Amino acid sequence: MPNPQFIVSPVWLFEHLEDPQVVIVDCRFSLADPQLGQQQYQTSHIEGSYYLDLNRDLSSPIGKHGGRHPLPNPNDIANKFAAIGINYRKSLVVAYDDSRFAFAARLWWLLRYLGHEQVAVLDGGFAGWQKAGYPVTNVVPHTQIGTFVAQVQTEKVVDITAVKNRKDSHEVVLVDSRESDRYRGEQESIDKIAGHIPGAVNYPWHEVTDSSSYVIPQPEQRRRWEKLATAEEILVYCGSGVTACVNLLSLELAGISKGKLYAGSWSDWISYL
Repeated sequence: MPNPQFIVSPVWLFEHLEDPQVVIVDCRFSLADPQLGQQQYQTSHIEGSYYLDLNRDLSSPIGKHGGRHPLPNPNDIANKFAAIGINYRKSLVVAYDDSRFAFAARLWWLLRYLGHEQVAVLDGGFAGWQKAGYPVTNVVPHTQIGTFVAQVQTEKVVDITAVKNRKDSHEVVLVDSRESDRYRGEQESIDKIAGHIPGAVNYPWHEVTDSSSYVIPQPEQRRRWEKLATAEEILVYCGSGVTACVNLLSLELAGISKGKLYAGSWSDWISYL
C-alpha cells in the first residue's frame, strides 16, 4: 500500500501514472461558472484522471441551513469513490485543480473525513503538470470499480452549535480562512451578509501556496501557525466549507492535527441571523 502523503510533486505522479494503486482525480471548478471545470476536463486532463464536481459530487444539495456547499451524504460519495476505482484504505488518491488547492483540498479532506487517509494533493496543480511537459489527454478512462465503505470520523467536523459553544473558550481558536477584506466585512461578493463570526482570527487560505499553486515550504507552514500551536482545538471555516480545507491541509503540513472543519461555515452562520 502506498504511504500516505499530503503533497506529491508532478515528477512523482508522472513516475506513478501506471501504478494501479494510484487514483487521480481532477477537481477543477469555478464558482463563477460551475460548468467550467467539467468542460476543462473534457478538453484536457492528466492522463488517467477522473473528474469529480464540487457541486454535484463533493457537496449535497443546498437547504435552508448548512451553507452553500453542505457535506455530501457519506454513502453517496462512497459509491462515487468506488465507481472511479478507489479502494478504501488501499488506493492512494491524488487530487489536483488549478485554483491553489481550493477544490483539491476539499476532496483531500472529505476522504480523510470518511476514514481514508491515503490521499495527497498535486503540487503546482494542472498548470504545473503542463509546465513540466507531462502528458495530457481528452480520453476519459474506463471505469474501474473499487470498494469503499465510509467510516465517518465525526471528530473532524463541527456544526454551528459546537462553534457557538466552544469558540470563546481559552483553549479553542476559531479561524476564518477567507480573504482579509471579506473577513473585515469590507466587501462580500458571494454571501448575503458581510463580516465574520465574532472572535475569529484571519488566516487567508491562499497564503498556503505561492501564486503558481506550489505549496510554501514546511518551515513556513509551521511559522504560519506557531501562535496557535498550543491551542487544544482549532475550528476552521471559510465561506462554505471548501477553501477552509486548504488551511486544514496547511495545519497538517505544520504538524498540527487539531484542526476541525465548520462545514457550513459563514454561509451557514448567517442563515440563522
